[in-house]
Amino acid sequence: MVARYLLINNNNTRTKFALADVGQLLAERDWVETRQLTGTVLQELESRWEFESVVLASVVPDKAAMVQSHFGDRVFEIQHQMQLGVALEFPDPSTIGADRLANAAGMVALFGETPAIVVDFGTAVTFDIISADRAYVGGIIAPGLDVMTSYLHERTALLPKIEIEEPEQLIGKSTRSAMLSGAVHGYRGMIREILDQLKAELAPESGIVKTVATGGYAELISAKIAAIDAVIPDLTLEGMREIANLNI
Repeated sequence: MVARYLLINNNNTRTKFALADVGQLLAERDWVETRQLTGTVLQELESRWEFESVVLASVVPDKAAMVQSHFGDRVFEIQHQMQLGVALEFPDPSTIGADRLANAAGMVALFGETPAIVVDFGTAVTFDIISADRAYVGGIIAPGLDVMTSYLHERTALLPKIEIEEPEQLIGKSTRSAMLSGAVHGYRGMIREILDQLKAELAPESGIVKTVATGGYAELISAKIAAIDAVIPDLTLEGMREIANLNI
């Protein structure tokens, strides 16, 4: 079977691949570390999967250029000028990352409830805001969880590099457990505070704002944040598929 789309979500840390038809994502998925994305990787994908068009959402210009060169006129690269299913009320739309455009498109297409917030736990954690009249109006960017913990390790002599997981208790009994508690509980505190402020601004009377999380640490961090209504791991890919349907 030939899929309609090969979706390539090219972010700073990882690049994800998925096949999709007009109505759904398919089971075929893969990913590589972005620094390892080469023409050989793309050629190997072509040997395994059959698809008509390549849908690219990239925030890494040199990798985007490589994908464009490899697939040629089969590539449809997501940009702000095209139909997105959501309006853009933003001073310079060209500065909005393609992944964030896809998140907004996916949010509106899948849920249709506004105002809305997408929290994407990637290399940076981003908050993308959709107003009550279905317009992308801006966002918030903060350091990602890996960035914060890696910085502590790199800038201190004795603090180790840690793997992020749920802490067993609040008060750490070792350097590692103390760092883990600070990272996870502190990060949740930051997310809660930002969401509280956003909801107060977007819906001062009702406080009802549909909030969805996606990205690498979405399940872990969202587990104890009541303000997050759902975790959708494939939200960006779903948004890419929806944008492709509107434009190809």
